[in-house]
Amino acid sequence: MKTRIGDLNKIIDIQAPTRVSDGMGGFTVSYTTKYSDIYAAIRTLKSSEQTQADQTTMTVTHKIRVRYKNVMRAGWRVKFGDRYFNIAGIDPDKKNEYLFLLCKEVKV
Repeated sequence: MKTRIGDLNKIIDIQAPTRVSDGMGGFTVSYTTKYSDIYAAIRTLKSSEQTQADQTTMTVTHKIRVRYKNVMRAGWRVKFGDRYFNIAGIDPDKKNEYLFLLCKEVKV
């Protein structure tokens, strides 16, 4: 697959999880924007639908390409408009020009 800079036509934010105390000895996970206004290419890889206990759930996986940053981590998430994608894996290209974020879309 040939990479073209013109394919990076979506604007995303990269968010990292932070633990916030709930005041009762526990915590909740909140997300803080680490990088904003990042240009990206978003491609759907597959989607599947499952029915369990009379509920239908949809799983959609995506590959998101961004310019290389060596500080991103699996477990962070991508915000694209009102959509969120959990980063499951990160795959840099051979020249360290781009990162391919392997993501799963989540409903928030």
